[in-house]
Amino acid sequence: MKTVLITGSSSGIGRASVLKFSREGWNVIATMRSPEKEFELQKSAHILVTALDVNKPETIDTAIQAGLKKFGSIDAVVNNAGAAVFGVFENATQEQVTNLFNTNVFGPMHVLRALLPHFRKQRSGTVINITSTGGRITFPTCSLYHATKFALEGFTEALAYELIPFGIRTKIIEPGSTDTKFIGAAEGTPGDNKEYEEFINIGLQNWIKYDTMTSTPEEIAATIFAAAIDNTDQLRYIAGKDAELYIGKLQNNENQNYVDYMRARFIPEYLNKTPIES
Repeated sequence: MKTVLITGSSSGIGRASVLKFSREGWNVIATMRSPEKEFELQKSAHILVTALDVNKPETIDTAIQAGLKKFGSIDAVVNNAGAAVFGVFENATQEQVTNLFNTNVFGPMHVLRALLPHFRKQRSGTVINITSTGGRITFPTCSLYHATKFALEGFTEALAYELIPFGIRTKIIEPGSTDTKFIGAAEGTPGDNKEYEEFINIGLQNWIKYDTMTSTPEEIAATIFAAAIDNTDQLRYIAGKDAELYIGKLQNNENQNYVDYMRARFIPEYLNKTPIES
């Protein structure tokens, strides 16, 4: 049986991925910050629930060692743990900026720094980093979130070169909007610069208006599993109808045409243009 380590497994995409891999016959190291709150996953002999906080490297080493002790080896890692801050950049605190980069960028780096020696030693392994549609395209009021996801995309794409000599495959999953607690748990930027108030309201209203193509966590988990067993050199996997729409606009147009499309779709009021509905 192969074994996968998944971060951020307490809910949403992470939990759905634990269940998907388990159903497909894999051992799963399901990691989360508060494993004492998890009771259902603990019932499976093929799922090890253990503590891991991507911002605390010592917990990463402990989780890896626990997984190796129970299952003998680790064949794949899914860097799923993440966070979000929404709002305009000027209203964000430096603490929010630092914390978001720590979780979304440095967190996966910590996990890989600890796990890659094992993959190199066995001359195999699959790295799966969960970025976002927001790692390829951008929306209003999400500048900090996009900064972290673009960084993770670039890091992962370049890392893939470095790991080829050791038989390690590297995959990027780009989910669109997903029906999880992720958005509800996101922070807002607390600044009260009133000059941005109208812009924020317009951006959010249009986001809600077009947020009609939400995927389920199980659908995203299916894409993650497909990437894990895909022995090709494919790097990116788009997950979700909205992801296909927006990334498709980016891929099928000159860059400025894509930028014009997104602006006309989400902030047409500032452009004196008719909103783009499709």
